[in-house]
Formats: sequence, C-alpha cells, structure tokens
Amino acid sequence: MPADAHITPKERIAKDLAAVPRKPGAAKPDSIIVADNVTRRFGGMTAVDVHHLEIQRGAITALIGPNGAGKTTLFNLLTGFDKPNSGEWSFDGKEVSRMSAAKVARAGMVRTFQLTKALSRMTVLENMRLGATDQSGEGLLRSLVPPLWRTREAEITAQATELLERFKLDTKAADFAGSLSGGQRKLLEMARALMTKPTMVMLDEPMAGVNPALTQSLLGHIQDLRDEGMTVLFVEHDMHMVRHISDWVVVMAEGRVVAEGPPATIMQDEAVVDAYLGAHHETDLGDDSLLDDEVLVELEAEAEAEEHRTQEDA
Repeated sequence: MPADAHITPKERIAKDLAAVPRKPGAAKPDSIIVADNVTRRFGGMTAVDVHHLEIQRGAITALIGPNGAGKTTLFNLLTGFDKPNSGEWSFDGKEVSRMSAAKVARAGMVRTFQLTKALSRMTVLENMRLGATDQSGEGLLRSLVPPLWRTREAEITAQATELLERFKLDTKAADFAGSLSGGQRKLLEMARALMTKPTMVMLDEPMAGVNPALTQSLLGHIQDLRDEGMTVLFVEHDMHMVRHISDWVVVMAEGRVVAEGPPATIMQDEAVVDAYLGAHHETDLGDDSLLDDEVLVELEAEAEAEEHRTQEDA
C-alpha cells in the first residue's frame, strides 16, 4: 500500500504544491488550465493583462483581489463568455481560447455567476433538467416520438433528484425557483452546474448575499467537489473563507497576477497587502481584526434582512 494512501485530498494537494515557487505565473506539477498573454481591453482601459497563469488540477484555487482587479473578466474569458484582445489558453490539454461558452461547458469547464441565473418562473426541478447534456428530445422531429427521449428524460430526472437531495433542495423541487432565498439560489446554481458532470467548476463569489446560516453548507459543498476529484476555481472577497477552504491563492490587481501562494502565507505577501490597501501601511491582511465582532454582526443582520426581503418579494 502506498505511503500516502491514507492522506486526505487536501493534504495530497498541499504536498503536490509544496515545491511550487511563490511567484506570479508559477508552473504547477499538474496544470488543468494554462493561459498565456491574455489581454482584454475596454476602450482605453486594460481590464486583464495576464502574462502566464496555471491552475492545478484537483485543487481549490481562490482568485482574489480588490474591486476592479479583473477577476470576473478573466472568468468570462476563460469560460467563453467574452473574447480576448490577445492570448490563448488550454483546458485539460485542449485549446479552448476561441471556443464558445457552450463548447467550453461541454469540454468539462462550467461556471456559476455572482448574480444567479435561475429561471424564476420554472420549478427548481425544471431548472436542474435544463443543465443536463445529451437531451435527445430537444430536436423538433425527435420530440414528436416519445420513445426516443423518454429513457433519457428519466435518467436526467433521477440525476437531478439525487443532486437536489445532496444540496438539501429536494423539498423545493416543485417550487418556482423565484421563491428561493438568495442562498438557496446559490445552491441551485451549483447543483445545476453539476448536471453536466464537469471536470472543473468555477464559482464567481459563491458567498455573495448568502445568509450566514447557509455559508457553512456552501463551504462543505465546495470542499466535497475537490474531494470527489474536481478542480475548483473561485472568486471571493471573504478572506476567512479563502483561508479556510483554498489550497492555493492567486492574487490579481489592475488586471495582472501580482502574487500566488498557499493561503497560510499569501496574506502576508507585500504585493498582496499593497494591492488591497496601497503602499505605506502596517496592516496585516491575515489579521482577523479587519472584521471585528461588531462588523460581523452588522453584516449578518444585513444578510438576514436581505433574505427576508427576497422571500417576501417572492
């Protein structure tokens, strides 16, 4: 039996990344994404200018940086929702930099959005079914012959039901998606992304607007994805979450990657602190005092109020 047979996925990833240099664009031992010279300009502003970036297969990688750093724009580029001015990147050894979003998803890289894209006037189960691939009944002629698609529809429904149970949304299956709270919509979007059986999941601010009561559940689901062998790349502003679940952290500022490293040390990196707070300071981003108890209580109250409003509007 191998000596490392009993170590956890998180420990295995840490071991794999231990020798990776703590510098922007560092090569990884098993990269699933490799991007080179990726730029995106809007008028005279350069939103993304990434010379080289690699994402480790099977790891949870956090993409952090101040507002306007280019994180979501980079997400949009990598997943085919936007086109670069220059550059190329590969996913799982396949060139995908000129692919449409649909083809990128079929290749195994799916994403969620900061503002959820659930179809409010469809039920939760119907939203899940939409995420499945290889739906034989989508063609006009085939749809007129039920025996050609009923078996596949039953398989999709079974898969959707299993995922809803996993994300504890099974009791909401018949409810309209618009009636869900903000946190439940985040769970639905994550569950729907898994309908494609992806190799990599990209989450854009998965905790934004989520009631603190659901935060732990979301964290657990993200870690489960890694433990099942998927690669996770997520954008997040909550540094406590970043330190808690990520295996590696990539920091962007002004469109560029300015630092990389494990979460335990990245918050003390001078380039990271400068990116968030500017030069000439003595503040440690790893210090929990940045979010003191009063601020946390206030944020939790605001989140709960937002959940209330969402439910009342529904």
